[in-house]
Amino acid sequence: MADSLKSRGTLNVEGKEYEIYRLSAVPGLESLPYSLKVLAENLLRNEDGENITADHVRALAQWDPSAEPNVEIQFTPARVVMQDFTGVPCVVDLAVMREAFKEMGGDPSSINPQVPAELVIDHSVQIDVFGRRDAPEKNVEREYERNGERYQFLRWGQTAFDSFKVVPPGTGIVHQVNLEYLARTVFTRDVNGVTQAYPDTCVGTDSHTTMVNGLGVLGWGVGGIEAEAAMLGQPISMLIPRVVGFRLTGSIPAGATATDVVLTITQMLREHGVVGKFVEFIGEGVAQVPLANRATIGNMSPEFGSTAAIFPIDQVTLDYLRLTGRSDEQIALVEAYAKDQGLWHDPSQEAQYSEYLELDLSTVVPSIAGPKRPQDRIELTEAKDTFRFVLDDYVDGERPIDKTELDEALASTFPASDPIDPDDLSDSDGSAPADFGESDNRPHKYVPVTLDDGTETELDHGKVVIASITSCTNTSNPSVMLAAALLARNANAYGLKAKPWVKTSIAPGSQVVTGYIDKAGLWPDMEALGFYLVGYGCATCIGNSGPLPAEVSKAVNEHDLSVVSVLSGNRNFEGRINPDVKMNYLASPPLVVAYALAGTMDFDFESEPLGQDPFGKDVYLRDIWPDPDEVQQVIDDTVTRDVFVEDYQDVFRGDERWRALEIPTGDTFAWEEDSTYVRRPPYFDGMPAVPAPVEDVSGARVLLKLGDSVTTDHISPAGAFRADSPAGQYLEAHGVERRDFNSYGSRRGNHEVMIRGTFANIRIRNEMLPGVEGGFTKDYTRPGAPQASVYDAATHYQEAGIPLVVLGGKEYGSGSSRDWAAKGVSLLGVKAVIAESFERIHRSNLIGMGVLPLEFPAGETRDSLGLDGSEVFSITGVTELNEGHTPKTVHVRATKDDGAVVEFDARLRIDTPAEADYYRNGGILQYVLRQLKAKEEVANKG
Repeated sequence: MADSLKSRGTLNVEGKEYEIYRLSAVPGLESLPYSLKVLAENLLRNEDGENITADHVRALAQWDPSAEPNVEIQFTPARVVMQDFTGVPCVVDLAVMREAFKEMGGDPSSINPQVPAELVIDHSVQIDVFGRRDAPEKNVEREYERNGERYQFLRWGQTAFDSFKVVPPGTGIVHQVNLEYLARTVFTRDVNGVTQAYPDTCVGTDSHTTMVNGLGVLGWGVGGIEAEAAMLGQPISMLIPRVVGFRLTGSIPAGATATDVVLTITQMLREHGVVGKFVEFIGEGVAQVPLANRATIGNMSPEFGSTAAIFPIDQVTLDYLRLTGRSDEQIALVEAYAKDQGLWHDPSQEAQYSEYLELDLSTVVPSIAGPKRPQDRIELTEAKDTFRFVLDDYVDGERPIDKTELDEALASTFPASDPIDPDDLSDSDGSAPADFGESDNRPHKYVPVTLDDGTETELDHGKVVIASITSCTNTSNPSVMLAAALLARNANAYGLKAKPWVKTSIAPGSQVVTGYIDKAGLWPDMEALGFYLVGYGCATCIGNSGPLPAEVSKAVNEHDLSVVSVLSGNRNFEGRINPDVKMNYLASPPLVVAYALAGTMDFDFESEPLGQDPFGKDVYLRDIWPDPDEVQQVIDDTVTRDVFVEDYQDVFRGDERWRALEIPTGDTFAWEEDSTYVRRPPYFDGMPAVPAPVEDVSGARVLLKLGDSVTTDHISPAGAFRADSPAGQYLEAHGVERRDFNSYGSRRGNHEVMIRGTFANIRIRNEMLPGVEGGFTKDYTRPGAPQASVYDAATHYQEAGIPLVVLGGKEYGSGSSRDWAAKGVSLLGVKAVIAESFERIHRSNLIGMGVLPLEFPAGETRDSLGLDGSEVFSITGVTELNEGHTPKTVHVRATKDDGAVVEFDARLRIDTPAEADYYRNGGILQYVLRQLKAKEEVANKG
């Protein structure tokens, strides 16, 4: 590598020398925010005189905090982390790239990760069994039954590819494992006999990769497509971002938790607007924020929209590295390197930032978020009223009736001389009569239910049917996990019980959590309230909540009840958590336990008791809420270094099931034609050695017209699917029984399932079909444009040679870094998505699959332009890309059935030259493959 700025030097740490690239060699870099210093070092070390030059480094040194991003740089991450839902498609793509490379005359074994790649299997365990001590074993057994093919494939990948490791099932969640074990903070590698040291950086195939920002590691989520390119040595093209300085002051008050802090920050930053920006936490208050809280905040970066949300390295970082079992040598290196490079947090030497925000932590109050977005924070004291306000949106054909209306209706229907039979007041579906008190101005539908154990109870709108302590966001944080366990202990002391209709579970992010709860002697208290360990993984947060008890599910579906889940996760999007549950709320682990005790979202913890003690005295949440000093004392006594060392001593080995899996052999994978999990995708079929010129779009039809905040969960679901869906029909046709369907996420290695699942979310609303929920659209290839599934309609359009477009609103594609939300769209035949704005990762993913991301003119929307989805679209100006020029806009012409025309110039969101290259090549994988072949040819000639 070039070193034109003479930054290469040596760092001696306790007698060992490391080669480093000093930031002090370039004037101006010393005053940058922490995150930009990390990028600057990355450029210095990877300078090659072509893609990365001294001018790029100087551009960072001259960074103007107030300027809009306009300088492109190339970022080369030190490593890539993956979870299995997105990791399996990555390995599938690498496997098929090997085949394509072989067909191009190349050596297939040369297709290997060029940087360390680590995959943690964490998204596949489902909560089939709960409320009993053998639940983890039973759920893991079922996990292997469902996913054996996938796991065999991953084991093949682990042996076939260099620099690729797999953390087996049952270990933990990728982000927590990354935080507690995989992250180095300062990375080392041997280059030409010299050991280099440099900041640990990473990209991950899950948007919550930002959790490791809490450890001072710059990293963020990218699409699986972009991650594959990074693994193959391709730098990530990006614009030097704006950086938001977020000052923290004060301390968290008693009664509030780290979860409440992060929900408050999420709301603040989402309202401020930080999409595409870095957020950096600054000020004297940073030193008072425990590392676990920093990780909780960093984890939620995708929810407030920033690329990263980072805390600089300081003594808190070192203490956590020591606690989690990192070596003394590594800790000494981190300290010496950070201080030498000006990466050590010094609040007296504050950098300049593009924008500033501030939060006094003492103002944080207990909060939840929902019922469908993590940024929709609700103060706990307002939760009941807010729930009642939004319930109307979830109860079809029903509205609240006040006492006066009810009295008048009864008087006119039943004369005073006639007796009133309660059966006459029942709902037409046979459920119990609605009950409206004077202050109870909300719809009810009381449905009697007899549970499997014989318990007779009653369901209604708003009942909490899932209470799950789950997700990396909070299970990585001992303060909230032990608070939940202590709250459970206190509840048991008063004789309180979880309501019988609530499915309770706890799925930690690592085995460390099990260790310290056990060490504190609190598992019996959790279990007494039904919170049994169910496994280690994302579980409920990713949609693997498992089925509700049959009798509960039946009542919910037959009577169309709007029931609730409460989870300690980071995502609560529509249709994600469970297909039976319409309303989903995020809460801290102790509040999850509290809602299990309450059993309903229609509850005011301040004024309503959770139950009575053995003497008949009312017990309120405040009576059982644990004292913060006791929580801290339990943390000090139980969360110790030996717990981490023991649980991570053999992290890649796996259990007997993992080791017993048969491993296929060979440089290329032997695809099985009858597999319904792993199939050879068509991305490189017929790919020419030289890309064909890109073309304008003409004669396109609208596949869907969508509103605001359409997430990747709407576009590419991860949870369960129904038998009558196109994906379910495909599996049944291939002999798969319904009980073995598994989830969309687990079948991401099969493009046939995923194409059929694209836009198949049960809660998606296509505005072309008012009043209809689910994956349906109008099919204009059929007379009368009848309603059809999105997959069937897209198939008909492709058979007719008709390209497709999708219309959207604001924040299109927000959510997880879901590669299939772009892959599926591309394979359905969509050539462009026209929206008001895009989420960063999804926009990049669309380009990576050869789909144009276009934005409506400022101030215009699909509705203001009068677009209803019946139009025929043409998009011109795209061909300018063939000339090496990326136009700022392209012209869109939409022709209606009556000949009327709507025209506008749409902003082309291909933001960098590298993205233009990807699009010209038909996608990022095609570009990378051609580049690798060209390099091999040059090397062979040499």
